[in-house]
Order: sequence, then structure tokens, then C-alpha cells
Amino acid sequence: MTQTDDNLKEAFAGESQANRRYTFFADKAEKEGLKQVARLFRAAAEAETVHARNHFNAMDGVGSSVDNLSAGVIGEHMEFTRMYPGFIEKAAEEENARAQKSFEYANEVEQIHYNMYQEMLKLIKAKQTPKDEPYYVCPVCGNTVAGNAPDICPICSTPGAKFKKIE
Repeated sequence: MTQTDDNLKEAFAGESQANRRYTFFADKAEKEGLKQVARLFRAAAEAETVHARNHFNAMDGVGSSVDNLSAGVIGEHMEFTRMYPGFIEKAAEEENARAQKSFEYANEVEQIHYNMYQEMLKLIKAKQTPKDEPYYVCPVCGNTVAGNAPDICPICSTPGAKFKKIE
């Protein structure tokens, strides 16, 4: 691996984080009635996405759908088996309940994503057509379900009517 490869990875991570940060800043500005500030943050967030995509492409980061689903399976598995358990333990030890809850929500949902990616990968490898249905995402914990939102989120108890539909 070259220094440029390392730099591309670091730049991709930085640009990706800036996109999310600016998106959240835009939401806050919007709530404060600062429409033009929100618009500026959204424009910058979009530009950061362009930068991240360019860096990711330079790393040949996007493969076939089978490759991408496999990468998703590996990434999600690592998160819920190795990353989040330690984070949860440390947050509990440090008595940071907000961080602990955030990590617990993510950990539970990463297991769901892992299973969804595995099932989709099996279908694609078997040359079967996946069921055409929307996904629903809980705005509090990120719980992700196919088909229909639950009445109540089984992870955080958020009403299903608040789930975001992804088509």
C-alpha cells in the first residue's frame, strides 16, 4: 500500500464525515429559521459527497453488487461483533448513558443489516429476483425493516408511523 492509498482512505473518511456533519448543521439551522444558512450547509454537504465519491472511485471502492454486498456483510459483522461491544462496555464503565444507548441501538441494527445483506447476497448469487418492496428506517435507532413499518419499533419503541420510507 502506498502513501497515496492511505491518503485516499483518510480523505474519503474526512469528506464523508464532513457531509454528515454539514447535513446535521443544516437541519439545526433550518429549525432555527436560518434558511440560507441551512442551504449553504446543504450545498457544502453535497460538494463533500462529490469529493468523497471521487476519492472512493480513485480507490476502486465500488465493485459488483455481489462484491459490495459481501463487503457490507463483512463490515456489519465486524461492527456488531468487535467494534460496538467494546464501545458499549467502555461507555458503561465511564457512566456515559447517552453514548451507551447510541452504541446499543447501532449494535442491534448492525446485526439486522448483516442479516439483510446476507439474505440479499444469497438471492443475487442464486440469480433470483429480490422481492420489490420498500424499506422503513426508524428515525431514533435506525432499525431497518422491509415491507412495512412495525406498529412500534421493537428496539426503541418509536411509533412505526414515524419511520422513514425508503423506495
